[in-house]
Amino acid sequence: MARGYFILIIFCLYAAPAAALERIVFATDWKAQAEHGGFYQAVAKGFYAARGLDVKIRQGGPGVNIPQLMGAGAIDFGMGSSSFMPLNMLREGAGAQAVMAVFQKSPEILMTHPRDDINSLADMKGHPIMLADASIGAVFLWLKARYGFADAQVRKYNFNMAPFLADPNAIQQGYLTSEPFMYSRETGKQPKIFLYADHGYPSYATLVMVSTRIIDAKPQIVQAFVDASVEGWRDYLHGDPAPGNAAILRDNPEMRTEIIVQAIEKMKAYGIVESGDAQTQGIGAMSDARWREFFEIMRDAGLYPPDMNVRRAYTLRFTGAKPN
Repeated sequence: MARGYFILIIFCLYAAPAAALERIVFATDWKAQAEHGGFYQAVAKGFYAARGLDVKIRQGGPGVNIPQLMGAGAIDFGMGSSSFMPLNMLREGAGAQAVMAVFQKSPEILMTHPRDDINSLADMKGHPIMLADASIGAVFLWLKARYGFADAQVRKYNFNMAPFLADPNAIQQGYLTSEPFMYSRETGKQPKIFLYADHGYPSYATLVMVSTRIIDAKPQIVQAFVDASVEGWRDYLHGDPAPGNAAILRDNPEMRTEIIVQAIEKMKAYGIVESGDAQTQGIGAMSDARWREFFEIMRDAGLYPPDMNVRRAYTLRFTGAKPN
């Protein structure tokens, strides 16, 4: 009888269903690319699953509005492209916070053709600059505050590089891992690159935004997502990125391997992920001081009300960073 009872217990243990994974849909701000690689790596290599999460990455695109989706409660986890997003959402009363910042440096740039008269952002004052609408209401405010740029300099950039290629005196916005590669492919030359972050621009990028409802109700889920994402990014940059790259190419068949490879190289060479707060506190870290600096610049530019509590736009509890 005892032996049969023991066998019955073993059978029940093996027959019991495994605990269900927590389902998370993480919406990105653009189509799958190397700049999302650590998240895809974490899915492909099971880093999320090992922490009890079933993560589905929903790639973005031109028609995807992450703040709108989060504000409407359609998603609980979303990617913030810059420090503007959590502050804008706070200003509008949307219930979400940034819980980690994967990119310590924004990959946004201005670029020129090879030329001798432009050697810094300050040298561009008074020159026409091609900017997209989103940049005019964001980073251009910093350029005006920092370097005295004026609205009269703005020319519209519609993501067609033909006007820039045709004008040797043109200055154009871009993304470190995109437009310079396209320029080199078209001309066989290297453009002059001016990374905002290397000239004092304090915005984070590739932030993970989470609804305050989930932060309050299931902080352990948020912590698991952050920890797995950190592992994914570390492995993507310093291990074999092939699993993440394969997942990127499945989601975005228009992406090309050569673009992914050069993007990874540039993220490492320019310290996009592993600089700033991440150097001492690990991938994803943020600091009160950096958030205050960004907020005060944009507040003084008239974008945010003076009494807005910037600490409500983010939380340091999940990255191990301590308030200053």
